[in-house]
Amino acid sequence: MSTTYHEIMTTNLGLLTSAASAWETMAGELGKVETRYGDSVQKISMGPTWTGVSAGVAQTNFAATRYEYAAAQSQAKAIASLLRDAHEKFTDLKKKLESARDDAIAAGMTVSEQGRVAFDWSKLTPSERSAYHHDPDGETMIRESVASWQRHIDDRVKAVGEADQNVRTALAAAVVDSNKDAFGKGNDATFGGFNAHAEGDLAKATAAAKAKDDPTTKTDGWKSEGKADVTGPGAEFKVVGPKYGKEGQVKAAADLFHATAEGSLTNGDWKLSGIADAYGGARATANLGVTDAGLVAKAEASVGLRGLAEGRAEYGPYAGVYGRAEGFAGAEASAGLKAGKDGVGVNAKAFAGAKGTVAGGFEIAGIGIGGTAEGWAGPGAEAKWGYEKNDDGVYKFGGKVGLSPALGGALGLEFTVDPDKVGKSVGDAADAVGGFVGDGVDAVGDAAGSVKDTVGGWFS
Repeated sequence: MSTTYHEIMTTNLGLLTSAASAWETMAGELGKVETRYGDSVQKISMGPTWTGVSAGVAQTNFAATRYEYAAAQSQAKAIASLLRDAHEKFTDLKKKLESARDDAIAAGMTVSEQGRVAFDWSKLTPSERSAYHHDPDGETMIRESVASWQRHIDDRVKAVGEADQNVRTALAAAVVDSNKDAFGKGNDATFGGFNAHAEGDLAKATAAAKAKDDPTTKTDGWKSEGKADVTGPGAEFKVVGPKYGKEGQVKAAADLFHATAEGSLTNGDWKLSGIADAYGGARATANLGVTDAGLVAKAEASVGLRGLAEGRAEYGPYAGVYGRAEGFAGAEASAGLKAGKDGVGVNAKAFAGAKGTVAGGFEIAGIGIGGTAEGWAGPGAEAKWGYEKNDDGVYKFGGKVGLSPALGGALGLEFTVDPDKVGKSVGDAADAVGGFVGDGVDAVGDAAGSVKDTVGGWFS
């Protein structure tokens, strides 16, 4: 709902400063509660008489509660500051609107309580009024003048409306927990609690909100990215002979469609991502080659419909989980052998019918474990084992077996090692240890740094 001229002229802006004072009083009272909590409840867990696991849990929980008391004060003070800034801004814009109204009246116009501009005929003498009525140019001039003053006043009303929206956005952002002090960075252990980092400056809060809405700008909030692609129908046939150390390949494809969509949300070390892929058609490929990378011999063919959806949640290089679901209806067969510096593997598969797959796994500090389970409706068999280093430098080890006379399935297990993430995790741990022990025991920090270099070198 847009702001109106009548609302601006009749609203008591003094209520904003009254509300700001109430929020400041609330912050003061919360400060008293925090002090009492620290001196009574939290103090119990800080002395030497309570030890053990329960004491450690209590210290963590009590610190988290006291953190929320302090965060509530910061949030209340920020809201009070935003309300005072809003009062100052609205007061200034209201004066500008009143000035625009007074200027319009001085120019021979009337302005209604609803902000509608009209020509003030009452200020004209009878002869002047008659002259305007009988002069086409005079009436045109009046219409243009009225329209010009109406735009002038409407622009002032619009400015107030924009400011009102900015204040609303700033107040809404102030009460959303930023969680900047969570995940080991502080005592914040409550998602959706009070906002210890609420912005109390209206101009800064407005700029941050605009930057957050701009997909090209990085902010402290979540940043989204995504893309989608649809191709088909199409056909392809290609023959590449083995030469200059490259594999030979024969490829034939008749694609009905291929659709892919992927997106991600990032916020600091957090990343949430997902991908969906759907394909329909027929493909056949055969590769053969002995190159500096090793031996490759494989052939595969498939026809049918295939769909995949996968989601991941990752926290920097330290931890992540994923889940995947796939479906296939058609026929497929493949066989392959690979041996080289980037991996060794063998596989064979033949299947006709429909299958459904679910997979999931987790990763900690660059080391991952994943599992796959499939249900098959139709005859088939599959077996594969191997390890490889993919294009991202990640090592994968694992295998899969499946059998289905008519109904059956397959099970698979996979281990992954990402040297970059392992090295970074160990490095961060070394840096943390070095910073924790301080200057007095630099040897411990140096030892931690040595561990970082050694583990990182294992996979370099």
